[in-house]
Amino acid sequence: MAEISLLDTHGNAVAYIADDGEASIYLWTGEAVAYLVQEKVYGWNGQHLGWFDAGIMRDLKGAQVGFTRAACPVTAKTERTKRTKRTKRTKSTRRTARTRSTNKTSKSTVPLDVFLQGGAK
Repeated sequence: MAEISLLDTHGNAVAYIADDGEASIYLWTGEAVAYLVQEKVYGWNGQHLGWFDAGIMRDLKGAQVGFTRAACPVTAKTERTKRTKRTKRTKSTRRTARTRSTNKTSKSTVPLDVFLQGGAK
């Protein structure tokens, strides 16, 4: 599996899923902030952040936060060069996942990078 870019609601690449055996999610700055467990998105801090399926990342309310290039509803912009990955911190214990909300067609008001940074704190 190659690295998969994650685009925000404006088509900007701000994060990516690394091909590291853990499905770690890095910001473009090189910081590991989240990871995938099946279709759930967890922050490095153990918080359940949302879901990722069919190329769409959703928040806990079911709103769309980010997309793969194939699922992005807007024209994807040219990707900048990624920074080198920083050393990953130890993951905190995963908290219990919330009950999944109904998928919405609406976009989240929280930008993708801010959403993912919630997993770093």
